[in-house]
Amino acid sequence: MLAAPCVAGLVIAVRLTGILQLLEWSALDLFFQMRPPEPRDDRIVIVGISESDIEEVGTWPIPDDVIAQLILKLKEQKPRAIGLDIYRDLPVGDDSSRLTKVFETTPNLIGVTVVGGDDRQGVKPNPVLNELGQVAASDLILDADGKIRRGFLFIDPNEGEALPTLSLQLALLYLDVEGVIPKNATVNPNYLQLNDAVFVRFRGNDGGYIRTQDIGYQILVNFIGPRNSFEMVSMMDVLAGRIPDNFARDRIVLIGSTAASLHDYFTSPYHSSFGGTSTRTSGVEIHANLTSQIISAALDDRALIKVWPDWGEFLWILGWAILGTTLAWVGRYIPGKYAYFSVSWTTISILLSAIGLIVGSFLAFLAGWWIPIVPAGIALAGSAISITGYIAKSETEEHQMVMNLFQRHVTPKVAEAIWQNRNQILTAGELQGQEVMATVLFTDLKGFSTIAEGMDPKMLMAWLNEYMRVMAGIVLEHNGAIDKFIGDAIMAVFGVPIPSTTQEAIATDAQQAVKCAVAMAEALKSLNEQWKSQGKPPVAMRVGIATGMLVAGSLGSNQRQDYTVIGDTVNIAARLESLDKSMDYGICRILIAEETCRYLFDEFETRLMGSITLKGRKQPVNVYQVLLT
Repeated sequence: MLAAPCVAGLVIAVRLTGILQLLEWSALDLFFQMRPPEPRDDRIVIVGISESDIEEVGTWPIPDDVIAQLILKLKEQKPRAIGLDIYRDLPVGDDSSRLTKVFETTPNLIGVTVVGGDDRQGVKPNPVLNELGQVAASDLILDADGKIRRGFLFIDPNEGEALPTLSLQLALLYLDVEGVIPKNATVNPNYLQLNDAVFVRFRGNDGGYIRTQDIGYQILVNFIGPRNSFEMVSMMDVLAGRIPDNFARDRIVLIGSTAASLHDYFTSPYHSSFGGTSTRTSGVEIHANLTSQIISAALDDRALIKVWPDWGEFLWILGWAILGTTLAWVGRYIPGKYAYFSVSWTTISILLSAIGLIVGSFLAFLAGWWIPIVPAGIALAGSAISITGYIAKSETEEHQMVMNLFQRHVTPKVAEAIWQNRNQILTAGELQGQEVMATVLFTDLKGFSTIAEGMDPKMLMAWLNEYMRVMAGIVLEHNGAIDKFIGDAIMAVFGVPIPSTTQEAIATDAQQAVKCAVAMAEALKSLNEQWKSQGKPPVAMRVGIATGMLVAGSLGSNQRQDYTVIGDTVNIAARLESLDKSMDYGICRILIAEETCRYLFDEFETRLMGSITLKGRKQPVNVYQVLLT
């Protein structure tokens, strides 16, 4: 009730600081890398200006007349749009008139400018294309780790109207032929809609981002793939006519640099910082990815990357915290004999849940949803750890309580068995009274008061402790629990605190009690011989045994508790022990109740002493004596 919301709140608070941002970006990158390859978008082709192209031309920037020849070659194939991702704000070469004429006669050609900003240097557009309204922004936006995961649709210059980006302009030119007209979205007039695709504007806390700058109209880029995902030819292949006749027909053609020396390369989610196997992607390919995303969303219903609102993500994190606490808590109630499995249950269930989180989030990603996996995983593990720690502390306290109650009564082996089966005897962390079928044994020394009068107190204490140690050891050897020592008397119980639930087990308890009494008699013979040699008085012993229902539990206060049994069976055993103290019975007399005798199955020789009304009882009881050989 407390752990789940507390852990979830802490995780959310940590997340809002931005500490988890890099981890969440890495998880998103991993999903991109795990996603099955998507088919190539044949609506877009790239003409790359490679290193060999620059060497063949012999200069950089490429002269205007060469660019003019390139565009004219492409125009012959009637492309739907041409994107010139090369800056031409200033003339390059001796003759720029041809390129100017090409610009003026190519209405489906879009040039680029860099709007820039406070921390970015701008680049002016070509004046001819600017006059014709055929200029778009080529600005790219990097995350704090240097990767591109977002892209602009519109950029707001310092002055003037919002400027569409190269990707959007090219996509709109292509879609216009398909009859797709841009409009304000019905769900929000501030969003762009193309057919059924609504391009939700990125905000600073979307997905794994925290307080990210969201200037302009940004969207999350759903890359089609890593580098070389689009068909590409070199500039010299086009100029030399080494391309098919229909290479550019009805397609979008993007012209841009791919030469390594120009450093127009960027890292995308497909670039692995650890493996180092994926190369960076050229800027023109970044524009191609975003252009493809816009067209595919409008015509093919390809998913755009969507995110939940903040409250949805908070509930998601809380849900995983609740799951973690629940799984850890359930492990606590696995029966004691499955204690090892209880530990394994918590570990395995959390691991399986974490796998489920990863798989489920990945499937959601395939459907276009970016769900926060890192904070959810931390909430799952953190809540499970907190509950496990709480349980460990609670169980330590319970263990100490159980040991305090039983360490004086049973052997360490039995005490450990009691702990392993604590769920059977503990209720709400306390030893509650429970009805059990058990056998009670009482012993007492004959004439102890007379012996005590004639013995030095220190010697009496040593003599009595020697007797108690031997007798207590015999009780424990026969799997009995010592309930208490009362002066020279011993009370032991067989069948608690782990209750016997079958007739066979109840019979075993009764037989063990009688065997214990017989063993006590044999041990007393040896003690008497030893004491005679030491000048100490010999003694005789009375034993009373009864089997029946009784209540076992803890009695006392918070300061001290004792585990004991109460009930009529206890009274019968005590009365049998003290019955007719004046009779002569040798070194040991063992009297048992009829119920105990029935469970012996003739294993011991007994004789019926008669039906006797015991002190404090109205109904007579059949009393049997166990005969010693």
